[in-house]
Amino acid sequence: MRRASASRPGAALLEVIVALTILATSGAAVVTLMAQSSHAVRRARETETELRRASALFDAVALWAREDLDRHLGSRRQGPWMMHVDRTAQTLYSVALTDSLGARDLLNTTLFRPEPARAAP
Repeated sequence: MRRASASRPGAALLEVIVALTILATSGAAVVTLMAQSSHAVRRARETETELRRASALFDAVALWAREDLDRHLGSRRQGPWMMHVDRTAQTLYSVALTDSLGARDLLNTTLFRPEPARAAP
C-alpha cells in the first residue's frame, strides 16, 4: 500500500512555498506598520516641539501693551510663523499664529486691553 504523499511528490514542497509566502506577506505588513508608527511618533514629537516654541512666543505677545498690539496690527512674519493681530472691538485684540503658509492655525486668542485713561480737564 502506498502512502498519499508518495503519490504526489511535490505536495510538501508546495505547502512549504505557500507557508513561506504567507509568512513573508505577514512580515511585510508588520514592518510597514512599524514604519508608519515610527513616522507618526516622530511627527507628533515635531509638532509638540513646534507648539511649545509657538506658545513661548504667544506668552510674550500676551504681555504686550495696547500700543504694542496697535503697532503690530495686520499680518506679519514672526520667526517661522505668521502672526495676525486684529482689533475686533475698541478694547479687544484677536491674535492668531499660523504656520508659515497661513494654512494651519497653531494658536489663537483674544486679548483685552482697557482704553487709556483720559486726562480730566
